[in-house]
Amino acid sequence: MKVSTEPIGNSQLLLNIEMETSEVDRYLDRAYQRLAKRVSVPGFRKGRVPKEVLVSYVGKEALFREALEDLIPEAYAEAVESHDIEPIAQPSFEIVQTEPLVFKAVVPLKPTVKLGDYSQVKIEAEPVEVNDAEIDAVLEQLRQEHAVLSPVERPVAFGDEVTMDVEEIKEGRPIPLRQDLLYEVREGSRLPLPGFAEKLVGMVRDEERDILLSYPEDYDVAELAGRQHIFRVKVKDIKEKKLPDLDDEFARVIGSEDLAPLRRRIADVIKARKESMARVEAEKKIMDALVEISQVEYPPVLVEREIDRLVADEARHFAEGVAGLERYLKVLGKTMAEHREELRAEAVQRVVRSLVLDEVVEAEKVEVSDSEVDEEVDRMAASAGDRAESVREAFRSEDRRESVRWFLKRRKAMDRLVERLVVKPG
Repeated sequence: MKVSTEPIGNSQLLLNIEMETSEVDRYLDRAYQRLAKRVSVPGFRKGRVPKEVLVSYVGKEALFREALEDLIPEAYAEAVESHDIEPIAQPSFEIVQTEPLVFKAVVPLKPTVKLGDYSQVKIEAEPVEVNDAEIDAVLEQLRQEHAVLSPVERPVAFGDEVTMDVEEIKEGRPIPLRQDLLYEVREGSRLPLPGFAEKLVGMVRDEERDILLSYPEDYDVAELAGRQHIFRVKVKDIKEKKLPDLDDEFARVIGSEDLAPLRRRIADVIKARKESMARVEAEKKIMDALVEISQVEYPPVLVEREIDRLVADEARHFAEGVAGLERYLKVLGKTMAEHREELRAEAVQRVVRSLVLDEVVEAEKVEVSDSEVDEEVDRMAASAGDRAESVREAFRSEDRRESVRWFLKRRKAMDRLVERLVVKPG
């Protein structure tokens, strides 16, 4: 076997492997032995058919393909070991020629990161303030949540809650979507699609109507531009919302002495949420700055893995998992391949930021003790309720504990960056 190597950039190495004829013959013999036990040839018992007869029966190409199933991974493993190569994932293979057999493997290698001098980076923190309008908006939301729904005998109006059956008309045929769907008719709602809520206004109980939603070619939502959807809706019930008065009695229903302390409590919650958002924004700015001054090289397989994770996260929102996501994409006129391309930019950003932050962990010599890992596992178990023991059991493995350790290292590293690089207002 002859092996040559060639760096091709993006933390990848090209292996060119040429096999000796005698080596290929050994794998062809092994392939023959396996096929002889699996293939039924008329007139012969399995395992007893002569090689020439078997080759004539299945064809030389089938025998060769069978041989490659062992030859390629074993020859690759030998080449990697003999040249001290450390892949981080499976390579991609390509047959260059068959006589003599030559194939190449593109091997993904460990990423390389050269950090810039981040000690001079400064991030201006945004001031966190809470105004009366924000408190009023929360109070209004609480009123909405405590509204009383009363049946009415009148046409649908904005603010009503409607019970309805919904079908989508495709190629002239109705496809049931939901029965007895509870839907709040809100002006400007974009669910299930923009304009749907407005078409319900004026309908009466037991009325059935086809709703046509057409979007111009220059519509601001690219997935809907130039498309049209038809829904068949039957209104079964109409209920009107009656909101409680905003007074001390309402505050007591919420669990407060009166309206004034309720407003203070809401202000505290809003402030805490804004501080959390400000922290997230500061972390984003820090990572953007670090990425800008650093040099990062990584194999494309890392991006594909990250896209896989993003798709898996989206699929969790559908009862049928990935199949449900694919059906949703089909409604939008997209394929999974097209959607993966849409996710690529976000995946690249995540990969690069993660690699840079990991390099900060190394540069800062961040350490996490076993007791800290135990505390984090206990925290996750406590939040898992009835599944607490199964969570603890899952994180007894060394691999899982190491993943927790790295999570904590990254968090510590980010804490240090925020402390040093963020300039507080005032």
